[in-house]
Amino acid sequence: MRWNRIKRRNVLETGYDCLNGIPLISLRYAIIVAEVLNFHHAANVLGTTQSSVSTRIKGLENALGVLLFERRHRGVRLTEIGRHFVAEVSASIAQIDHAVRTAGAAIDGMEGHLSIGLHSPITAGFLADLRRQYRASYPMIKQSVLESRSSETIALVRGGQLDLAFVVGTVNASDCHSRLLWREPIVAALPLDHPLAKREAITWLDLAGETFLVQHGGTGPQVFERVIRRISERERVPRVHRCDVARDTLMGLVAAGDGITLTTETTTHVPFPGVVFRLIADESESARFSAVWSPHNRNPALLNMLDLATQMSGAASFMETSNT
Repeated sequence: MRWNRIKRRNVLETGYDCLNGIPLISLRYAIIVAEVLNFHHAANVLGTTQSSVSTRIKGLENALGVLLFERRHRGVRLTEIGRHFVAEVSASIAQIDHAVRTAGAAIDGMEGHLSIGLHSPITAGFLADLRRQYRASYPMIKQSVLESRSSETIALVRGGQLDLAFVVGTVNASDCHSRLLWREPIVAALPLDHPLAKREAITWLDLAGETFLVQHGGTGPQVFERVIRRISERERVPRVHRCDVARDTLMGLVAAGDGITLTTETTTHVPFPGVVFRLIADESESARFSAVWSPHNRNPALLNMLDLATQMSGAASFMETSNT
């Protein structure tokens, strides 16, 4: 093992720490002597005297009750027992070195694990870019992703099973922090053979007579509220059918002609057979997405993710944080 890795460990640079009564500094001396096979050269490496090295090695051999080095006129040679001993000590020091480096990396958020909850696609858009840049900056952080309803991912954040959840809208929860990060245009998902599918953009008045398919969970509550408000503003009666299905099934219902639905721009990057997406030209508001995390979570990987997300979003001016 190379000494330039060992010498950083303070525990081996003191003469006061012991292992089974053996000063750890004596183990340090033994490793260096085994590398250079000369007390004089070892003293130069260690910045001490040859007599000090000789005394340390002799004391180590007496404590162990074995001869580690055969003294020769121009140096020393490891005995068979000494060879095994130094190999074991070097391996142990390597494990200590790895443990110290790993602990330091975890404290800095350079190594570790980050668990993320979401319900929107991650093939494109802000979230995909965020995860990609985070992986480039912190390649030793393992990211795990759970896709579920917003209410479920927030509950898992509260319970400590998730570090972070990305949800639609803002979250007003006394036991969580939230930060508004990005916005996306709202689009209508239509069957491929729908008359409006031929247009590049449509209006809310065009959609007033349609049946809207709305999920119970996920973005469903926000979609339901927006449909009711926009259609009512045009003095028409909204027609809404609530569906307890996942996103892919919802798009399948749209393709089958059961109705239309609303979604966000990121979803348009996912191909759904028989479905087209059209911008709603007179929709003045965008869908807003927030990060949610527990104030008790001290995972450095989480803090680095939040810092990077804020930098990417340019959201400092409308950052929304509770209980800060």
